[in-house]
Amino acid sequence: MNNQFDVIVVGGGHAGIEAAYAAAKMGCKTLLLTLDIDKVASMPCNPSVGGLGKGHIVFEVSALGGLMPQLCTKTYLQARMLNTRKGPAVQGLRLQIDKYEYSKLAKEYLLKTENLTIVPEMGIEVLTDPSIRFATQNTQGERDLKQPFVVSDGASHRIEPHGCKITGIRTTAGNTYHASSLVITTGTFLKGLVHVGRTRYKAGRRGEEAVYGLSDSIAKTMNVPLGRLKTGTPPRLLKSSLDYSKFEQQACEKLDYLYEFDPVDVQEKIPCFITSTTEVTHSVISKNLHLSAMYSGNIKGTGPRYCPSIEDKVGRYPDRSGHHVFVEPEGMDVDEIYPAGLSTSLPLDVQLDYIHSIPGFENAIIAKCGYAIEYDFIQPTHLTHTMEAKTVKGLFLAGQINGTTGYEEAAGQGMLAGINAALKAQGKEPFILNRNESYIGVMVDDLITLGANEPYRMFTSRAERRLLLRQDNVFLRLMPYGKKLGLISDELYEKFLNEKKAIEAGTQIVKDSNRQGELFKTLHCIEFTDELKNQARTLLTPLLEAKNIPAAHLTSRALLSIHAEIKYDGYLQKEVLEAEKAVRYQEMILPDNFNYIDLPGLTKELQQKLTFYKPRTIAQAQLIQGMTPAAISILIFSVRMEAGQPEEV
Repeated sequence: MNNQFDVIVVGGGHAGIEAAYAAAKMGCKTLLLTLDIDKVASMPCNPSVGGLGKGHIVFEVSALGGLMPQLCTKTYLQARMLNTRKGPAVQGLRLQIDKYEYSKLAKEYLLKTENLTIVPEMGIEVLTDPSIRFATQNTQGERDLKQPFVVSDGASHRIEPHGCKITGIRTTAGNTYHASSLVITTGTFLKGLVHVGRTRYKAGRRGEEAVYGLSDSIAKTMNVPLGRLKTGTPPRLLKSSLDYSKFEQQACEKLDYLYEFDPVDVQEKIPCFITSTTEVTHSVISKNLHLSAMYSGNIKGTGPRYCPSIEDKVGRYPDRSGHHVFVEPEGMDVDEIYPAGLSTSLPLDVQLDYIHSIPGFENAIIAKCGYAIEYDFIQPTHLTHTMEAKTVKGLFLAGQINGTTGYEEAAGQGMLAGINAALKAQGKEPFILNRNESYIGVMVDDLITLGANEPYRMFTSRAERRLLLRQDNVFLRLMPYGKKLGLISDELYEKFLNEKKAIEAGTQIVKDSNRQGELFKTLHCIEFTDELKNQARTLLTPLLEAKNIPAAHLTSRALLSIHAEIKYDGYLQKEVLEAEKAVRYQEMILPDNFNYIDLPGLTKELQQKLTFYKPRTIAQAQLIQGMTPAAISILIFSVRMEAGQPEEV
């Protein structure tokens, strides 16, 4: 077999398949190395895609021509829009997925993709050209030397990190594959260690081999240290052993669209349910906390703040009488249920005891025990905005190796890394998404600026411009990029342009209308109900047709986008003023002894992060993950008040 490629991708998870698919679609001869081709795009945890913030990333992957949205359309079991009581900027689409059909379909798509070769081997060693050396930005970020220099000894090597260039990768099978761009997307496999109570064993995922040697090779090549993180998963229960009469049913919502541009006739295939833990559940867990791998000290890696284990919840919130448990199917024809909210590393017998204390689970049979897993990662501060390593030309990292958690976060990084790996191989300019135009840009900027001291998860609150970065306008924001990169077909782009004309013309018509008139009031409403949507369509259609824009181009998504532009118009202007205010006060000094705890208007997370980082100036505070213009305004106001300065008008 010819072992020369343009792009090599290591890992067939959600980051890996997006990277490989994008690079191949862009015309690069691409190799995907994965341990088992039948387990590509596996969902070892939640059988779902999307949610608040996460769903925004999937929409952006769709606008760029990625694979995840296509797979979702064909394998969803149920669809729900979260946060519907709030405005369109912070709502999030979440799909329940048939995880087995999803993986099977991903394999089919990849095998049919031109320019893509899939080989079931394990990468073990990153290969570079030792004759190439270039100076790079050091870890303190003090300077960026672009001229080549000679590394004379170990001391100068440590003082000024040197760079090298990727040439390929060697596998455990003894094969060597060459490429100028290498994308590493290894998930939890790097020195993966599974914990169930006091039992631990090496594994990358349940029943799969861990990868040893590769993370050390990457760290040595990049000249950076390794870190350890932790995640986990709940036990799986036999569906036939549950009492559904004790659950609350979650109905599927009637939606016109999922993640792709084209409309979908959304139908519920399997319902989901909710139950809750009880005081008995919490008592069982509390008595056995010392047996949890997290509490016994066996796990060294840091776990996710926003997806804690059930023992973490009980330990952190002892006064809570119950926690929701979401009863989610893993597939159409699978007798297994995923009890979301019960992630654990407790021993199997304790898992069984607390499961039986939950309404509807009294006779539940555990098909697979829950477990925690810790794994190696690289601090993402050592990457650029293209996902390329600062010290290794042509080496790109994406997914959990960068300290993130979640299929969606991985897919977004994989898409960006794959695109830039292809552009690098083709000798073209890199593709960068900034934080003011996409959630992927927010995520990447957060990671490379502040790093990850815990598994990173996307939320809408992390975006300063979330009123602009909505689901309804994602194609307006990003599809032109996808077309330019060659990832969007001419036919799809023509449909997009037609809808774009309707949105732009419709928005301008409403803005030009009488603010007391029926049209403006209909689209400036607080809650855009189906009745108001129909009314808005009736009022707008003849006005658009007068501009030679067919009624068919005024889709329900176009209507929602026009509504959002009108609804948020004043807020967007205020957001701009707040951003300008933050710029004026960037050099304002924050007192060393300033007390951020319980500061009104700041979330607990921001209070904790400000206390931990102790930013010296407003400019430094702006770099903290999740910091918003509103929070910066609160800081400026609070510091000025404490200093006895008058409030700014």
